[in-house]
Amino acid sequence: QVQLVESGGGSVQAGGSLRLSCAASGFTFSNACVAWFRQAPGKEREGVATIYTRALRTVYVDSVKGRFTISQDNAKNMVYLEMNSLKPEDTAMYYCAAGFLGGRLLEHRGWIYWGQGTQVTVSS
Repeated sequence: QVQLVESGGGSVQAGGSLRLSCAASGFTFSNACVAWFRQAPGKEREGVATIYTRALRTVYVDSVKGRFTISQDNAKNMVYLEMNSLKPEDTAMYYCAAGFLGGRLLEHRGWIYWGQGTQVTVSS
């Protein structure tokens, strides 16, 4: 059984930083695609960043480029999302996803496994 568990969310002021973590059981992040998505109230789930852990290839949504960094630690079977220069519009529930079936990497419908999410709130 695959389980993804996110942590590291919280409340920060604009300009601040947070580091989200995603831990997996029943799934190995090495040689896999892993992604972070977010969903704000009333909005569709949005792809934020993905990483193909074997090739260290990353993809980011335009709104976070230069501010967010997705990374991995294969020894710990963890994936991280370092978020800097946070803005109020980054406020959302953030989800870790794994098990990419195909299609667009930042499209949520292409992913099988999801965590429960961790809340990020950025105040102005």
